[in-house]
Amino acid sequence: MELETLLLSRIQFAANISFHILFPTITIALGWVLLFFKLRYNRTGEERWMEAYRFWVKIFALSFAMGVVSGITMSFQFGTNWPGFMEKVGNIAGPLLAYEIMTAFFLEAVFLGIMLFGFSRVPNWVHTLATFLVAFGTMMSAFWIIVLNSWMHTPQGFEMIDGVAHATDWSAIIFNPSMPYRFTHMVLASFLTVSFLIAGVSAFRWLIGGRTEGVRVAMKSAIVAAALLIPVQILVGDFHGLNTKEYQPAKVAAMEGNWETSTGVPLILFAIPDEEARENRFEIGIPKLASFILTHDWNGEVQGLNDFVSEDGEVLHPRVSPVFWSFRVMVGTGLLMLLVSWSATYTIMRRKRGVEGLPKPMLYALVGMSFSGWLATLAGWYTTEIGRQPWLVQGVMTTKEAVADVPAPMVLTTLIAYLVVYAGLLTAYIFVIFYLARKTSRGEDIGTQIAPSPAAAPKAMPAE
Repeated sequence: MELETLLLSRIQFAANISFHILFPTITIALGWVLLFFKLRYNRTGEERWMEAYRFWVKIFALSFAMGVVSGITMSFQFGTNWPGFMEKVGNIAGPLLAYEIMTAFFLEAVFLGIMLFGFSRVPNWVHTLATFLVAFGTMMSAFWIIVLNSWMHTPQGFEMIDGVAHATDWSAIIFNPSMPYRFTHMVLASFLTVSFLIAGVSAFRWLIGGRTEGVRVAMKSAIVAAALLIPVQILVGDFHGLNTKEYQPAKVAAMEGNWETSTGVPLILFAIPDEEARENRFEIGIPKLASFILTHDWNGEVQGLNDFVSEDGEVLHPRVSPVFWSFRVMVGTGLLMLLVSWSATYTIMRRKRGVEGLPKPMLYALVGMSFSGWLATLAGWYTTEIGRQPWLVQGVMTTKEAVADVPAPMVLTTLIAYLVVYAGLLTAYIFVIFYLARKTSRGEDIGTQIAPSPAAAPKAMPAE
């Protein structure tokens, strides 16, 4: 087996999971947002909440379908490209994936039809319950996938017998040391992704004349949610980083671009890591700040990358440049989210005119940030997964041990096919979202009539 097969297989799996993760990142949170819209409608009887629900439930359905299809394609690769993974840790990975199907996928499949098509066919409380169960199902799906991924980073609760992992403590496997941080971080990332998607698409509808009450309330809710959630995400990210420092110090060293173990380590803002010379070029940093962030002590000791080289010269840390730069893309995008959401919230509150007080440049900024959550999520995912190398399961199995012995040209052919199909699907997905936005802004019906809620009589809508 040649090295090219391993590299191409890694790129192919990265392409598949990068495409797939875009859609669960939306559905995990959008289901709960739809439940919020529905509960507000049930409580107030105001049609604007149902208008918001009608539009965004279609985006949920589209995203759910894309996620299911891309997830099936991705799962095939465990057998075609990575048979060693299931051979060695299948006793743990298999049940966790089965739990996701039993507790999440079936739940979503059963109640999604009621949520999408049962508006006027079932009692209002049944439709609301279906919306809740679909939202709960998407969250449970994320939970089990994050459990497996976290276990691969911080494996616990198992023993190796004849080279195969066997579970000894399922509670330790499920609640492994990194799972709470990773799951919380992912859920918040999903809510931020959806907040900026709703704010951006609503701003687009507003700019082209779709200034309805449903657009207004959706945009304001999303902007305020983003402003509230981004500081929480930064705090959770700090806790996650400290956990990573304890269990995967080589990853943190690569994220920071820190080569030598020392005290009072600076926070490097910009550098070009040189892995051959094992140093940074054109380095710009803030003195001692990395030590303070990672140890909460200005003179704390931070481990460097040179500690992860064996006596015979084998490098036991990930490639530095991809981890270093993907981490900075994630952080930079997060800070931009903070700036935009806080600026928009401040403008809304200060002018006391709701979203009507937002100037055009800010609306255009929101449109431009529509898919910023995708960028931050992918950058964070690359930081996490590339930072685990050369391990597939930390300390248990290397990536090289799991890859299939197949010809490199075969992997390259399927990789190109995947990339072409995914590019077309992603373009179509984004086009459909803005097509629906333009159509509703012109007052055209996009289907789905919802009967008035029996729980509340219509009321006059207060001005915002």
